[in-house]
Amino acid sequence: MKQTFAQAISATIREEMRRDDKIIVYGEDVAEMGGIFTATRGILDEFGPKRCISTPISEGAIVGSALGAAVTGLRPVVELMYSDFQLVAFNELFHSLGKWKFMHGEDYKVPVVVRCAGGYSFGAGPEHSNTFECLFTHAPGITIITPSNVYDAKGLLRSAIRSDSPVLFYEHKQLYKTKMEVPEEEYCIPIGKADIKREGKDVTIIAVGLMVSKALEAAEKLAAEGISCEVLDPRTIIPVDKEAMFESITKTHRCVIVEESNKTAGLGAEWAAMIQEEIFDELDAPIRRVASLDVPLPYNLGLEAECVPNPDKIIAAVKSLF
Repeated sequence: MKQTFAQAISATIREEMRRDDKIIVYGEDVAEMGGIFTATRGILDEFGPKRCISTPISEGAIVGSALGAAVTGLRPVVELMYSDFQLVAFNELFHSLGKWKFMHGEDYKVPVVVRCAGGYSFGAGPEHSNTFECLFTHAPGITIITPSNVYDAKGLLRSAIRSDSPVLFYEHKQLYKTKMEVPEEEYCIPIGKADIKREGKDVTIIAVGLMVSKALEAAEKLAAEGISCEVLDPRTIIPVDKEAMFESITKTHRCVIVEESNKTAGLGAEWAAMIQEEIFDELDAPIRRVASLDVPLPYNLGLEAECVPNPDKIIAAVKSLF
Protein backbone atom coordinates (compact mmCIF):
# COMPACT_ATOMS: atom_id res chain seq x y z
CA MET A 1 0.00 0.00 0.00
CA LYS A 2 1.06 3.59 -0.55
CA GLN A 3 1.20 6.06 2.31
CA THR A 4 2.46 9.58 2.76
CA PHE A 5 5.07 10.24 5.43
CA ALA A 6 2.40 11.86 7.63
CA GLN A 7 0.01 8.94 7.14
CA ALA A 8 2.76 6.48 8.03
CA ILE A 9 3.48 8.31 11.28
CA SER A 10 -0.20 8.34 12.25
CA ALA A 11 -0.76 4.72 11.26
CA THR A 12 2.27 3.49 13.18
CA ILE A 13 1.27 5.29 16.37
CA ARG A 14 -2.28 3.92 16.11
CA GLU A 15 -1.05 0.38 15.47
CA GLU A 16 1.20 0.56 18.52
CA MET A 17 -1.58 2.04 20.68
CA ARG A 18 -3.78 -0.93 19.80
CA ARG A 19 -0.97 -3.25 20.84
CA ASP A 20 -0.13 -1.49 24.12
CA ASP A 21 -2.71 0.42 26.17
CA LYS A 22 0.05 2.17 28.13
CA ILE A 23 0.91 4.35 25.10
CA ILE A 24 -0.47 7.89 25.29
CA VAL A 25 -0.14 10.74 22.80
CA TYR A 26 -0.13 14.43 23.58
CA GLY A 27 1.21 17.80 22.48
CA GLU A 28 0.06 21.05 20.94
CA ASP A 29 -2.89 20.58 18.54
CA VAL A 30 -2.38 16.82 18.24
CA ALA A 31 -5.94 15.78 19.17
CA GLU A 32 -8.88 17.53 17.47
CA MET A 33 -6.68 19.13 14.82
CA GLY A 34 -4.61 16.00 14.23
CA GLY A 35 -1.36 17.97 14.28
CA ILE A 36 -0.43 20.85 12.01
CA PHE A 37 1.07 18.36 9.56
CA THR A 38 -1.81 15.83 10.04
CA ALA A 39 0.61 13.30 11.53
CA THR A 40 -1.69 12.49 14.46
CA ARG A 41 -4.95 12.54 12.50
CA GLY A 42 -7.43 9.83 13.54
CA ILE A 43 -5.85 9.06 16.91
CA LEU A 44 -8.37 10.99 19.01
CA ASP A 45 -11.30 9.46 17.12
CA GLU A 46 -10.11 5.94 17.79
CA PHE A 47 -8.67 6.20 21.30
CA GLY A 48 -10.51 9.08 22.93
CA PRO A 49 -9.44 12.08 25.02
CA LYS A 50 -7.75 10.08 27.78
CA ARG A 51 -5.09 8.73 25.42
CA CYS A 52 -4.81 11.60 22.93
CA ILE A 53 -4.60 15.08 24.42
CA SER A 54 -4.00 18.57 23.07
CA THR A 55 -1.92 20.48 25.59
CA PRO A 56 -1.32 24.13 26.43
CA ILE A 57 1.63 25.81 24.72
CA SER A 58 4.29 24.73 27.20
CA GLU A 59 7.04 22.52 25.82
CA GLY A 60 8.72 22.27 29.21
CA ALA A 61 5.53 20.88 30.71
CA ILE A 62 5.05 18.45 27.81
CA VAL A 63 8.51 16.91 28.15
CA GLY A 64 8.66 17.09 31.94
CA SER A 65 5.31 15.37 32.35
CA ALA A 66 6.32 12.76 29.76
CA LEU A 67 9.28 11.82 31.94
CA GLY A 68 7.02 11.53 34.97
CA ALA A 69 4.52 9.44 33.03
CA ALA A 70 7.26 7.14 31.71
CA VAL A 71 8.93 6.38 35.03
CA THR A 72 5.52 5.53 36.52
CA GLY A 73 4.66 3.00 33.84
CA LEU A 74 3.18 4.79 30.81
CA ARG A 75 4.77 5.10 27.36
CA PRO A 76 4.22 8.69 26.16
CA VAL A 77 4.66 9.69 22.51
CA VAL A 78 4.67 13.48 22.60
CA GLU A 79 4.95 16.13 19.91
CA LEU A 80 6.75 19.47 20.15
CA MET A 81 5.44 20.58 16.75
CA TYR A 82 8.64 22.28 15.48
CA SER A 83 12.12 21.14 16.46
CA ASP A 84 12.90 24.80 17.14
CA PHE A 85 10.65 24.60 20.20
CA GLN A 86 12.93 22.01 21.76
CA LEU A 87 14.96 24.92 23.06
CA VAL A 88 12.04 25.92 25.28
CA ALA A 89 12.28 22.45 26.86
CA PHE A 90 16.06 22.19 26.69
CA ASN A 91 16.54 21.55 30.41
CA GLU A 92 13.92 18.80 30.46
CA LEU A 93 15.35 17.16 27.34
CA PHE A 94 19.04 17.51 28.08
CA HIS A 95 19.19 17.06 31.85
CA SER A 96 16.04 15.19 32.81
CA LEU A 97 15.37 12.75 29.95
CA GLY A 98 18.93 12.09 28.90
CA LYS A 99 20.50 11.80 32.34
CA TRP A 100 17.72 10.11 34.30
CA LYS A 101 19.21 6.62 34.19
CA PHE A 102 22.69 7.94 34.92
CA MET A 103 21.48 9.73 38.05
CA HIS A 104 18.81 7.33 39.31
CA GLY A 105 19.88 3.89 38.15
CA GLU A 106 19.64 1.50 35.21
CA ASP A 107 16.52 -0.14 36.64
CA TYR A 108 14.48 2.84 35.47
CA LYS A 109 12.79 2.63 32.09
CA VAL A 110 12.30 5.96 30.32
CA PRO A 111 10.17 5.03 27.27
CA VAL A 112 9.53 8.54 25.92
CA VAL A 113 9.36 9.43 22.23
CA VAL A 114 9.58 13.15 21.45
CA ARG A 115 8.48 13.82 17.87
CA CYS A 116 9.10 17.12 16.14
CA ALA A 117 9.17 18.58 12.64
CA GLY A 118 12.53 19.97 11.60
CA GLY A 119 14.36 21.57 8.72
CA TYR A 120 13.83 24.42 6.32
CA SER A 121 10.43 24.77 4.71
CA PHE A 122 10.14 27.52 2.12
CA GLY A 123 10.52 30.75 4.02
CA ALA A 124 9.59 29.72 7.57
CA GLY A 125 12.40 31.92 8.84
CA PRO A 126 15.08 31.72 11.52
CA GLU A 127 12.84 30.53 14.37
CA HIS A 128 10.99 27.76 12.49
CA SER A 129 13.63 26.26 10.18
CA ASN A 130 16.31 24.80 12.43
CA THR A 131 17.90 21.36 12.30
CA PHE A 132 18.94 20.43 15.82
CA GLU A 133 20.07 16.80 15.74
CA CYS A 134 23.70 17.81 16.27
CA LEU A 135 22.78 19.93 19.29
CA PHE A 136 21.38 16.95 21.18
CA THR A 137 24.28 14.63 20.37
CA HIS A 138 25.82 16.30 23.43
CA ALA A 139 23.05 14.83 25.63
CA PRO A 140 24.19 11.41 26.91
CA GLY A 141 21.40 8.87 27.14
CA ILE A 142 19.18 10.13 24.30
CA THR A 143 18.63 8.20 21.06
CA ILE A 144 18.33 10.42 17.97
CA ILE A 145 16.56 9.24 14.82
CA THR A 146 16.13 11.07 11.49
CA PRO A 147 14.34 9.05 8.78
CA SER A 148 14.71 10.07 5.14
CA ASN A 149 11.65 8.37 3.62
CA VAL A 150 8.24 6.89 4.40
CA TYR A 151 9.37 3.27 4.74
CA ASP A 152 12.15 4.14 7.18
CA ALA A 153 9.92 6.49 9.17
CA LYS A 154 7.39 3.74 9.79
CA GLY A 155 9.90 1.08 10.82
CA LEU A 156 12.04 3.40 12.92
CA LEU A 157 9.10 4.98 14.74
CA ARG A 158 7.82 1.56 15.73
CA SER A 159 11.25 0.69 17.15
CA ALA A 160 11.38 4.06 18.94
CA ILE A 161 8.00 3.54 20.59
CA ARG A 162 9.03 0.07 21.76
CA SER A 163 12.36 1.30 23.14
CA ASP A 164 12.77 1.70 26.90
CA SER A 165 15.06 4.69 26.41
CA PRO A 166 14.18 8.29 25.46
CA VAL A 167 14.13 8.99 21.72
CA LEU A 168 14.15 12.26 19.78
CA PHE A 169 12.42 11.54 16.47
CA TYR A 170 12.93 14.18 13.78
CA GLU A 171 10.54 14.43 10.84
CA HIS A 172 11.54 16.79 8.06
CA LYS A 173 8.70 19.13 7.13
CA GLN A 174 9.31 18.67 3.41
CA LEU A 175 8.85 14.90 3.73
CA TYR A 176 5.32 14.87 5.17
CA LYS A 177 3.59 14.85 1.77
CA THR A 178 6.01 12.45 0.08
CA LYS A 179 4.47 9.06 -0.74
CA MET A 180 5.94 5.57 -0.87
CA GLU A 181 4.92 1.93 -1.05
CA VAL A 182 5.12 0.29 2.38
CA PRO A 183 4.25 -3.23 3.61
CA GLU A 184 0.82 -3.77 5.09
CA GLU A 185 2.24 -6.01 7.81
CA GLU A 186 4.07 -4.43 10.72
CA TYR A 187 7.86 -4.21 10.63
CA CYS A 188 10.64 -2.67 12.70
CA ILE A 189 13.92 -1.16 11.56
CA PRO A 190 16.68 -1.67 14.15
CA ILE A 191 17.90 1.47 15.89
CA GLY A 192 21.55 2.14 15.09
CA LYS A 193 21.60 0.44 11.68
CA ALA A 194 22.52 2.52 8.60
CA ASP A 195 21.26 1.83 5.10
CA ILE A 196 22.92 2.06 1.69
CA LYS A 197 20.43 3.95 -0.50
CA ARG A 198 22.61 3.66 -3.62
CA GLU A 199 25.68 1.52 -4.17
CA GLY A 200 28.81 2.97 -5.74
CA LYS A 201 32.57 2.58 -5.91
CA ASP A 202 34.23 6.01 -6.22
CA VAL A 203 32.87 8.18 -3.38
CA THR A 204 30.81 7.63 -0.23
CA ILE A 205 28.20 10.32 0.37
CA ILE A 206 26.89 10.20 3.95
CA ALA A 207 23.62 12.16 4.01
CA VAL A 208 21.05 12.83 6.74
CA GLY A 209 17.26 13.22 6.52
CA LEU A 210 16.04 15.28 3.58
CA MET A 211 19.62 15.51 2.36
CA VAL A 212 19.49 11.84 1.34
CA SER A 213 17.20 12.73 -1.57
CA LYS A 214 19.54 15.63 -2.50
CA ALA A 215 22.49 13.24 -2.42
CA LEU A 216 20.68 10.69 -4.57
CA GLU A 217 19.88 13.40 -7.13
CA ALA A 218 23.53 14.46 -7.16
CA ALA A 219 24.67 10.84 -7.49
CA GLU A 220 22.41 10.33 -10.50
CA LYS A 221 23.91 13.35 -12.27
CA LEU A 222 27.46 12.33 -11.37
CA ALA A 223 26.87 8.83 -12.72
CA ALA A 224 26.26 10.38 -16.14
CA GLU A 225 29.76 11.84 -15.88
CA GLY A 226 31.35 8.54 -14.91
CA ILE A 227 31.59 9.09 -11.13
CA SER A 228 30.01 6.30 -9.09
CA CYS A 229 28.68 7.48 -5.70
CA GLU A 230 27.57 5.33 -2.80
CA VAL A 231 24.88 7.07 -0.73
CA LEU A 232 24.75 6.01 2.91
CA ASP A 233 21.87 7.03 5.18
CA PRO A 234 22.78 6.70 8.90
CA ARG A 235 19.05 6.85 9.84
CA THR A 236 20.05 6.88 13.51
CA ILE A 237 22.31 9.73 14.60
CA ILE A 238 22.81 8.38 18.13
CA PRO A 239 23.88 5.58 18.20
CA VAL A 240 25.52 5.99 14.79
CA ASP A 241 26.49 3.01 12.67
CA LYS A 242 30.15 3.84 12.24
CA GLU A 243 30.94 0.32 11.05
CA ALA A 244 28.72 0.85 8.00
CA MET A 245 30.45 4.17 7.31
CA PHE A 246 33.89 2.60 7.62
CA GLU A 247 32.97 -0.32 5.37
CA SER A 248 31.72 2.01 2.65
CA ILE A 249 34.70 4.36 2.84
CA THR A 250 37.10 1.42 2.82
CA LYS A 251 35.53 0.51 -0.54
CA THR A 252 35.44 4.01 -2.10
CA HIS A 253 38.35 5.75 -0.31
CA ARG A 254 36.61 9.14 -0.55
CA CYS A 255 33.89 10.74 1.56
CA VAL A 256 31.46 13.66 1.43
CA ILE A 257 29.17 14.32 4.41
CA VAL A 258 25.90 16.18 3.76
CA GLU A 259 23.76 17.59 6.55
CA GLU A 260 21.27 20.42 6.92
CA SER A 261 22.52 21.64 10.29
CA ASN A 262 25.18 24.35 10.40
CA LYS A 263 28.65 23.38 9.29
CA THR A 264 30.51 24.58 12.38
CA ALA A 265 30.49 21.85 15.05
CA GLY A 266 27.91 19.89 13.06
CA LEU A 267 27.48 16.17 12.53
CA GLY A 268 29.95 16.31 9.66
CA ALA A 269 32.66 17.67 11.92
CA GLU A 270 32.22 14.83 14.42
CA TRP A 271 32.00 12.11 11.78
CA ALA A 272 34.96 13.46 9.83
CA ALA A 273 37.06 13.42 13.01
CA MET A 274 35.92 9.87 13.76
CA ILE A 275 36.84 8.70 10.26
CA GLN A 276 40.22 10.47 10.41
CA GLU A 277 41.04 8.93 13.78
CA GLU A 278 40.07 5.37 12.97
CA ILE A 279 40.54 4.73 9.23
CA PHE A 280 42.79 7.56 8.04
CA ASP A 281 44.87 5.26 5.83
CA GLU A 282 41.78 4.35 3.79
CA LEU A 283 41.32 7.95 2.58
CA ASP A 284 42.69 9.01 -0.79
CA ALA A 285 41.45 12.61 -0.40
CA PRO A 286 40.30 14.99 2.35
CA ILE A 287 36.77 14.55 3.69
CA ARG A 288 34.41 17.23 2.39
CA ARG A 289 31.44 18.62 4.31
CA VAL A 290 28.33 20.13 2.76
CA ALA A 291 26.11 21.85 5.31
CA SER A 292 23.99 24.93 5.90
CA LEU A 293 25.75 28.25 6.28
CA ASP A 294 26.42 29.46 9.82
CA VAL A 295 23.60 32.00 9.70
CA PRO A 296 19.96 32.14 10.81
CA LEU A 297 17.90 30.95 7.86
CA PRO A 298 16.23 33.94 6.17
CA TYR A 299 12.58 34.32 5.15
CA ASN A 300 13.56 35.29 1.59
CA LEU A 301 13.30 32.17 -0.56
CA GLY A 302 16.28 33.02 -2.74
CA LEU A 303 18.52 33.64 0.26
CA GLU A 304 17.19 30.54 2.02
CA ALA A 305 18.08 28.40 -1.00
CA GLU A 306 21.63 29.79 -0.92
CA CYS A 307 22.04 28.85 2.75
CA VAL A 308 21.17 25.14 2.59
CA PRO A 309 22.77 22.19 0.76
CA ASN A 310 21.56 21.27 -2.72
CA PRO A 311 22.61 18.77 -5.41
CA ASP A 312 24.91 21.28 -7.12
CA LYS A 313 26.85 21.88 -3.89
CA ILE A 314 27.14 18.13 -3.36
CA ILE A 315 28.36 17.63 -6.92
CA ALA A 316 31.01 20.32 -6.47
CA ALA A 317 32.20 18.69 -3.24
CA VAL A 318 32.46 15.28 -4.89
CA LYS A 319 34.37 16.60 -7.88
CA SER A 320 36.86 18.37 -5.61
CA LEU A 321 38.07 14.97 -4.42
CA PHE A 322 39.53 13.96 -7.80
